Amino acid sequence: MHTHSQLASAAAFLTVKDAAEYLGLSPHTLYVWRHRRQGPPSFRMGPRGRVMYRREALDSWIREQEQADSRSNTALSPLSTAPQQRVAYIPSA
Repeated sequence: MHTHSQLASAAAFLTVKDAAEYLGLSPHTLYVWRHRRQGPPSFRMGPRGRVMYRREALDSWIREQEQADSRSNTALSPLSTAPQQRVAYIPSA
C-alpha cells in the first residue's frame, strides 16, 4: 500500500501541495513565489486550471539554486577570485 507522498514522488506532475512537500517548503511559499514570478516554473493544467509543477523542472531548479549558491560553488566564491587590479585614472586633456 502506497502513501499519498509515495505516489506523489513517483508522479511526473505535482500539485502545489506535493511540490511544496517535495521541496521542503510550504504551499504558501510556492503561491507567493508564483505570484512574484519567482521560484520553480509552474503552469495551469486541466479544465479547472490547477497550478502544477513538472518534476523535471523542480529538479533542474534545485540544481540552479545549488550552483548559484557561492558556498557550494567555489567558482562563485569571492575568496577564490583574484583581487581586481585598480586601473589608474588618467584625466583626458
